[in-house]
Amino acid sequence: MCLAVSAYPAAQSPADVTAALRDRLSRGPKVALKETELKPTPPSADWAMGMVSWVSSDKSGQIYLLQRGDKADPIIVMNSTTGKVVRSWGKGLYTMPHAIRIDPQGHVWTTDAASSMVYEFSATGQKMQEINVGGQPARCPNNFCSTTDIAFAPDGHLIVSDGYANARIIEYSADGKKIREWGKPGTGPGQFRLPHSVQIDEKGVIYVADRENARIQRFDREGTFLGEWDDYGKTFGLKLVGHELWLATQPRNEPNLSPGWLVAINRDTGELLRSVEVTGVHGMDVMRNGNLLVGPGPNASAPRWFR
Repeated sequence: MCLAVSAYPAAQSPADVTAALRDRLSRGPKVALKETELKPTPPSADWAMGMVSWVSSDKSGQIYLLQRGDKADPIIVMNSTTGKVVRSWGKGLYTMPHAIRIDPQGHVWTTDAASSMVYEFSATGQKMQEINVGGQPARCPNNFCSTTDIAFAPDGHLIVSDGYANARIIEYSADGKKIREWGKPGTGPGQFRLPHSVQIDEKGVIYVADRENARIQRFDREGTFLGEWDDYGKTFGLKLVGHELWLATQPRNEPNLSPGWLVAINRDTGELLRSVEVTGVHGMDVMRNGNLLVGPGPNASAPRWFR
């Protein structure tokens, strides 16, 4: 949903905010990892990935790719050492696959940005649960009208961001029963212009990448606004690792898929910890060994691996 109201302070233009962010990141600590393409070895001659929307990894180091091409299954699992595709699944389930996450039990969760479906799978690809989030309008321009991301609360509940046509966060029980929802379109506290990614910490603090408002908002479990950071650009993806909140972000006043950054900040204070430049940002993950993964989004290059 696109709103005409500006999210930027009257005294500070988007270009000024971007210039300040560039300067801040250029002078701040850098990620000491080398960037490479993340490409699995094709298992057959006619196999090919399309655009990779999101990436994730499990405790063993296997990498999960969620892709939109028709020459491979939507969910691809690759061995991070050899590049071999070890399994894949999901053909026929998706209209617009969007996010993929691995929960603490090793189950695989995905969201569909068009059908409003959330799927839970075992690590081997057996479908265990589906949640029809619903509530999207009848028209779905360009197949973007629905769920964007999912996070896992300490008590097993699920936190879903529903952002392409709606502007809400929804909490479900572990077995898919709706508990509550909150949020509405706008630029004020607790309002959203495309909640694109979500994470939750062990204290129950929920972090939402309010993408088109170019900020990260923080809430408690009931949706009470706790604060925001509006100086890190237009954030597409979030990943919480301990006391670090990682952002896949880009300048707020530039077109999607413009060169941007992976940025680590302190989850409590918003303090900049370190960053690395990357072209094309969408969904990201941090592996257990500290490596960084990022899916670049539509019409961009292969996903990137910083290791």
